[in-house]
Amino acid sequence: MNAEAQGGSGAPVPIGFIGLGNMGGPMAANLVKAGHRVTGFDLAPEALAAAAETGVEPAGSAPAAVADAAVVITMLPAGRHVLALYQDGGLLAAARPGTLFIDCSTIDVADARGAHEAAVRAGHQALDAPVSGGVVGAEAGTLTFMAGGGPAEFTRAEPLLAAMGRKAVHCGAAGAGQAAKICNNMILGISMIGVSEAFVLGESLGLSHQALYDVASTASGQCWALSVNCPVPGPVPGSPANHGYRPGFAAPLMAKDLGLAADAVRAGGVQAEFGLRAAELYAAFAEGEGAADDFSGIVRTIRQRSGTAPQAQHTAPEAPQTEQNGTPA
Repeated sequence: MNAEAQGGSGAPVPIGFIGLGNMGGPMAANLVKAGHRVTGFDLAPEALAAAAETGVEPAGSAPAAVADAAVVITMLPAGRHVLALYQDGGLLAAARPGTLFIDCSTIDVADARGAHEAAVRAGHQALDAPVSGGVVGAEAGTLTFMAGGGPAEFTRAEPLLAAMGRKAVHCGAAGAGQAAKICNNMILGISMIGVSEAFVLGESLGLSHQALYDVASTASGQCWALSVNCPVPGPVPGSPANHGYRPGFAAPLMAKDLGLAADAVRAGGVQAEFGLRAAELYAAFAEGEGAADDFSGIVRTIRQRSGTAPQAQHTAPEAPQTEQNGTPA
């Protein structure tokens, strides 16, 4: 196989990209910026048009997008979409023998393994490579990829993953990338609930958001949910809480990932009480008031259930000056 088909470092690769939405669109654009020829398809005409403006060559169908590709990347909503597109949608049949299929969707581990097996049976290579970093990471090219598949497949994919992200970790055999993704997001979901509960408790005790943040961010309570995606306005200017909870990582996506984790927990007989409860809380939040919000907006649900009034409690009584130092009233 020649260097172009292999995807060697620095060599332009013909890529078929299926799924050009909020995540896939920026990822495909970054591949174009890296010098690769990207032919794309999406069922939404507006997504396809937006991708075309970034240099992606639009195709009339998914099979047409992959016909001349050495590598096919998919970013789709669920496992059923991946499996249907691979088989019934004709993607595997349309691709040239030896094409590398990289699925960046977040799907069930069993579905990821099923997609891998289908690709191999059709004479191709496969890698599951879900991502972490959200839309911001997709746009900035700072995603983290968690890859499952053979070492050769990972090596072949690495230059392309590097064009779309900052880090790629080979987690093991087929399905291992998805396993790492749902485990990571179970940690994140539980952490965000814990951080949110702590802030609501602090409000009830008259503790300012800034004071709690200044302590916890430099003490044993430090975590990503606090220091980067802080769920209350004030302490972290770039967090969604300071921008009306506009999604960086939407609550419905967190609910989906925690649902996948919960399914795996039950199937494996794992005792994961916090993970299962987090899945329940986020499912309710995503179906209700959090449907269009960042997952950190769960703090408002916790606050409402607690009956607290944060507007009167952000600033500790003994330190009213903190309100002038960036903590919202």
